[in-house]
Amino acid sequence: MRLRVGTFNVENLLTRHRFEQGGRTETAAAMSLFHFPRADQRDAVERSLAVALEDDKRQMTALAMAEAQADLWMLQEVDSLASLQAFFANYVHRIADHRYGHFTLIDGNDRRNIDIGFAARRDLLGPGQVTVRSHKDLTFAEAGVHDHDLASLGIGPHAKVFARDCLEVELSFGGRRLTLFGCHFKSMNNGREDGRQMTLPVRRAEARAVKWLVRQRFGGGWRETNWIVLGDLNGYRYGLGPRAEPVDEGPSGIEPLLDDFARDPMETLPVHERWTHFRRYWSETLDRLVDSHMPLDHILLSPALAAANPKPAMQMIRRGLPYRVPLDPRAPDRSMARLATCADRYPRVGWDRPKASDHCPLTIDLEIPEG
Repeated sequence: MRLRVGTFNVENLLTRHRFEQGGRTETAAAMSLFHFPRADQRDAVERSLAVALEDDKRQMTALAMAEAQADLWMLQEVDSLASLQAFFANYVHRIADHRYGHFTLIDGNDRRNIDIGFAARRDLLGPGQVTVRSHKDLTFAEAGVHDHDLASLGIGPHAKVFARDCLEVELSFGGRRLTLFGCHFKSMNNGREDGRQMTLPVRRAEARAVKWLVRQRFGGGWRETNWIVLGDLNGYRYGLGPRAEPVDEGPSGIEPLLDDFARDPMETLPVHERWTHFRRYWSETLDRLVDSHMPLDHILLSPALAAANPKPAMQMIRRGLPYRVPLDPRAPDRSMARLATCADRYPRVGWDRPKASDHCPLTIDLEIPEG
């Protein structure tokens, strides 16, 4: 049995805009050009603008998902089951060849209410073939992952491990079973240059907790079972520097998942293809702009699945990324790389927005063995 499994951080799929929090990044530029004598007029215009921008963005998100043609989706940054269902009904299903159902979303721990959602092709599974478990309430102590580094950050043993959740979805296909552990680990962004290092203990604990969950679920047979850890893990060891040269950026926190445990099929790809996210930022340390292509999103396979799929087909759908992102990190002049790939974008994609997301959808084609 062959399946295409996908993960995609869809970037703030919200049914509401929190204007009271001042997070109006999508509308701020346009609104700065106008003066409104009354606050209620300004708010009304801004809400209308937000809806229009969101419509453009979600058409591109749906185009990327339609191009990916995944059988199963694990999605990050979705704020509710209602928004997940509305997005598929009004965007994905108007474009894609597949029709999806089996929608699942459980409110997790994120303060912004961005959660993990699941969807599968309607014709793939029937009643009783999908079992869902949330692990949002798991604590550091229960998983046995609390350590001195967490304590030094003021995080106690009885706090919740997962920044959002670990959504476990068990699928039954006759004599075959597949279990997905959908994750969205702690962000590396803390507003400072030391964000990666300061948030590493939390991601490391999340990775160790997922490892513990897998072993709890499958016992001594975890190596022979079909399972996948997937999602936006917000961690990577090697980024891509100039001309796509691998840059060792040190521990990221997700190492426990790869240390004699899961297998990373992205390692079978050419080096210049191993990225799902791009960031350009000013480094105070280097006193210059830095371009970084990075693999924040992962699909990690159990030893059994990796053995059955030694070199699986993978794809990153990048046509929904904004023009500011150089699609070919090998190019010596990154600005020319942007211009050279302008035709390889969806219609109406902008320099920074609108866009499908700030991440690429990542998919893998797998043969699912019995077991």
